[in-house]
Amino acid sequence: MATRQDVARLAGTSPSVVSYVLNNGPRSVAPATRERVLAAVRKLEYRPNAVARSLRMSQTMTLGLIVPDAANPFFAELARSLEDHAWAVGYTLLVGNTVDDPAREAGYVRTFVDRQVDGLVLIPSHGDGPWRAELVRSGVPSIVFDRELEGVVASHVVVDNMHGAREATEHLLAHGRRRIGCIAGPLGIHPTVDRVIGWRRALEGAGLKAGTGSGGSTGWEVCPDASPLLHGQFGRLDGYRSGRALLSRDRSVDALFVTSDEQAFGVLRAATELGLRVPDDLALVSFDGIAAGAYTTPALSTMCQPFDHLAETAVQRLLGRMKDPDLPPTRDVLPVTLLARGSCGCPDPDGGEHVDAALQASPRQAGAHHPTGELGTDE
Repeated sequence: MATRQDVARLAGTSPSVVSYVLNNGPRSVAPATRERVLAAVRKLEYRPNAVARSLRMSQTMTLGLIVPDAANPFFAELARSLEDHAWAVGYTLLVGNTVDDPAREAGYVRTFVDRQVDGLVLIPSHGDGPWRAELVRSGVPSIVFDRELEGVVASHVVVDNMHGAREATEHLLAHGRRRIGCIAGPLGIHPTVDRVIGWRRALEGAGLKAGTGSGGSTGWEVCPDASPLLHGQFGRLDGYRSGRALLSRDRSVDALFVTSDEQAFGVLRAATELGLRVPDDLALVSFDGIAAGAYTTPALSTMCQPFDHLAETAVQRLLGRMKDPDLPPTRDVLPVTLLARGSCGCPDPDGGEHVDAALQASPRQAGAHHPTGELGTDE
């Protein structure tokens, strides 16, 4: 294996000059000498020692990403976009999967801090997060992504969940649906909180009532004329179970807003088993815009999150904090876009070939940049 000394010998210069060329400083190198060094690097297939370089530069050129569930396609697509943008600026992305376990989440935070990642992107699990104080003490720059962390002064990059949910529900109302239930995610996390508020506001704006959905109760026992709400986990199995429970109990429901595409896949299965035709008997709009939604029958109408723009924003915000840790916290709230397909009653496109074009055609706005604050609170 070639060494820096071998490169210097072949280029007719010193090892320190080789370092200046490879590290772009701290001293300038004459263009002719730089070319000789680079030619020697190529000829010898020299690869600098990354560990030694990180010790010299106080950088590892790695970023950490902590996700609640790596098996969920939404987080997989989000991680892919983050990796692309990190790679484009020279960083390797390390991923930790917490399976929504606060103890495992804390372990990954400590592991990434110990491995001296240059920055950390957190999609927090549903829990207290005992690691938060440790992360602050470590000094590792970090941002919170996709979900909310209450009581923590941190930069956030999220989407406008409330407005997106309201738009989805209003779209169902425009199709003439009146009893629009909601299959929601776990209580207390802000994608759920804000999406439920958006659903409720759309119904109330149309003069309709929305159930409370407290815990596992649908809420219609207390207010039978209210559209039902049922909470579960963000996953196909819970979507299936919630769909069967809600639709078996209340056959008057003619539409559902489902707070994630993964849950919606389970709901579609439940509706089919109960003999309900989508969209004739039951119209459906969900949230996230993952690629698999194009391949259901009918294809899933969904509020598309701008994966690429979210990832680009997160990486740029994190790089900014890495450069200047004293920057005040920022809050980026990006818009979502309705992709109407067959599940809501709109024309159903053929196959999945249209997916990339449809998503690329969605407006890629910069979103609203707000000072640190809350997007909304639970009912």
